[in-house]
Amino acid sequence: MQDTSPGRPLVVGIDVGGTKTHLRAGTADTAVADLVRPSAGWRPHDPVAAADWLAGLVAEALPAGVRPAALAVGGHACETPRQCEEIRTALRRRLDMPTLVVGDAELLVPAAGLDRGVGLVAGTGSVAVGLLPDGGRVQVGGWGAVLGDEGGAAGLVREAARAVWAAHDRGEAPDALARRLVEAFSVAEVPALGDALESAEDVSAAWGRHAPVVFAAAEAGSLLARTVIADAGRALAALVERLAARGVVVDDVVVAGSTVLAQPPLYTAFTDALARSVPSARTRPLRVPPVEGALALARSIL
Repeated sequence: MQDTSPGRPLVVGIDVGGTKTHLRAGTADTAVADLVRPSAGWRPHDPVAAADWLAGLVAEALPAGVRPAALAVGGHACETPRQCEEIRTALRRRLDMPTLVVGDAELLVPAAGLDRGVGLVAGTGSVAVGLLPDGGRVQVGGWGAVLGDEGGAAGLVREAARAVWAAHDRGEAPDALARRLVEAFSVAEVPALGDALESAEDVSAAWGRHAPVVFAAAEAGSLLARTVIADAGRALAALVERLAARGVVVDDVVVAGSTVLAQPPLYTAFTDALARSVPSARTRPLRVPPVEGALALARSIL
């Protein structure tokens, strides 16, 4: 059994993303578990189901007989303090230990070693969160692939399809973006893209996995793709602008996500737009996994 004495408490942090979930567990100087699983089955709007899913993940990851001293979770689509508190309460009943549940974007600032700032995620979806001077939490974005998530992978594909449809309606010949989307969705022509997008069972995942097509088309010379990327960068900057307008201190913006950090054209479009709209903001690409923020939060509630 691992040593979980008061001087060496074992904590667990979980980052539940839109596509994958990352769990880490350990003491201050010893790693005990590092587990990555798909986020399939995560149901954040059903507190009991969410708590059971998280408890099952902890049981899978930890060696038999090991009991953590605290657990913190950053959950995708955990959109309000009430919703996160309901999951926390159900999880505390299930595991009987100090627990904390927050939105996944709230992991970024502690993961970067900061006490205060804005966390902005642009992976499958997009969301930004920050704190008011009195400690109140403000979240903007994160409305899902159908209605929002501009700058995330699924939102990029949605807007790329809209741009391609508009070009088709103008009578323009398919460009590199149109051709690549048609190929990616295995359809014969541009008009068929609509049915392909609408028939997806999990739109965020099904749309988002094709985001690299947008960047490849831009590199191949598609002006449509380049415009979509520039607009996505402005949309991400607008999330920070909204937080600033609501009184959040936005001096430090910690950025994470498999889309924005993996695609330099999007990150540059975002930072350029932010420099124009909120010149005081400093962007900090997160260089460690966000789950490190969950571990920091777990230690804070010991």
